[in-house]
Amino acid sequence: MPKDATDNAIAIARRVLRTEIAGLSALMEQLDVNFGKAVDLLAATKGRITVTGMGKSGHVARKIAATMASTGSPAQFVHPAEASHGDLGMIAKGDSVLALSNSGDTAELSDIVAFTRRYRIPLVAMTRRDGSALCEAADIALVLPASDEACPMGLAPTTSTTMMLALGDALAVAMLERKGFSPNDFHSLHPGGQLGKDLLVVRDIMHHADAMPLVPLGSAMTDAILVMSTKSFGCVGVVDTGGKLAGIITDGDLRRHMGDTLLRSTVDKVMNRHPKTIRSTALAVEALGQMNEFAITSLFAIDGEQRPVGILHIHDCLRAGIA
Repeated sequence: MPKDATDNAIAIARRVLRTEIAGLSALMEQLDVNFGKAVDLLAATKGRITVTGMGKSGHVARKIAATMASTGSPAQFVHPAEASHGDLGMIAKGDSVLALSNSGDTAELSDIVAFTRRYRIPLVAMTRRDGSALCEAADIALVLPASDEACPMGLAPTTSTTMMLALGDALAVAMLERKGFSPNDFHSLHPGGQLGKDLLVVRDIMHHADAMPLVPLGSAMTDAILVMSTKSFGCVGVVDTGGKLAGIITDGDLRRHMGDTLLRSTVDKVMNRHPKTIRSTALAVEALGQMNEFAITSLFAIDGEQRPVGILHIHDCLRAGIA
């Protein structure tokens, strides 16, 4: 592509982005009490949030429904034309509806809007036209600010759909935070792919119970070495009478104490009294980072009382696909 054509394409892209940024800035400044009311209404939904829209608004509605569903607010997309031919049955008592329309007068939305009014299903509108039919019918209306479309003819939905998408994200995140949606909740809804791997917690992949290499304080080193060899973690944990992790002995500790007296010693004289540990509820990637930082291959997972509840080896991270 000639340099002049490339420069022109970049200039157009920058103009589009500036126009859409201006729209988002106006949207942010215009947010008012209605946004809070919409969050209250949608968060209180006992059933599903049905998101609907026609054309480009419909494509945005699908994405908003998917974002809500993946962040703890059960949601679905219903095509307004299909709703008129039986899919209204997908909307039930206890549900709510979020309807998107640039003009607010989209004819295809009429049946789904009438259905919500007939059966008293809460309706939130998202549109650019205050006073439109959709605004007048809705329980709460989120009106987008008047902003130029990025299209030079002012016809193709660009800035308007960007604002709708961003406002939908804002609704989803506000509900997420209100519900206290946690990384563990997120993982339960995203078990596949890299995201699922990144959200694994230590307890998902650690070894526990009899698999842990543990000996009590005062044990002979011969017993500790036997446990290390049997359990194959390259270390052994030392617990006190209360079951708390008092120390750890690693292969490196054995090499440093190698001598005539090693096998006649007790674990108390060889162990490291400040072992690196991790919470069982921590993300597995955090455990991997700690192992890399301190050049170690195993970590004991502990509970709030400093008692070992599991052990994680770097090979477990490799098998889980997070290393």
